[in-house]
Amino acid sequence: MLLRIRATPNARRSEVIGWDDDPLTGRVFKVRIAAPPVEGKANEALAAFLAKTLGLPKSKVVLEKGESSRIKTFRIPDGTRLPE
Repeated sequence: MLLRIRATPNARRSEVIGWDDDPLTGRVFKVRIAAPPVEGKANEALAAFLAKTLGLPKSKVVLEKGESSRIKTFRIPDGTRLPE
């Protein structure tokens, strides 16, 4: 299953904001990440945070698209229960 994320790096703390409808990409899951967007640190922190939030192993959360974009697409296992 693919999960679209709107990531905001350099936040005070990593946290889930919730769902939003983006006019360009459709429904996205908004997340703030404490890591800076330097050398992939925010992407790594985001993947680890998603794994923890969704109760998955880190290896099951894979960045598919959007390495240098705010809108990212992650592949997660089918049937994963998503937060409301």
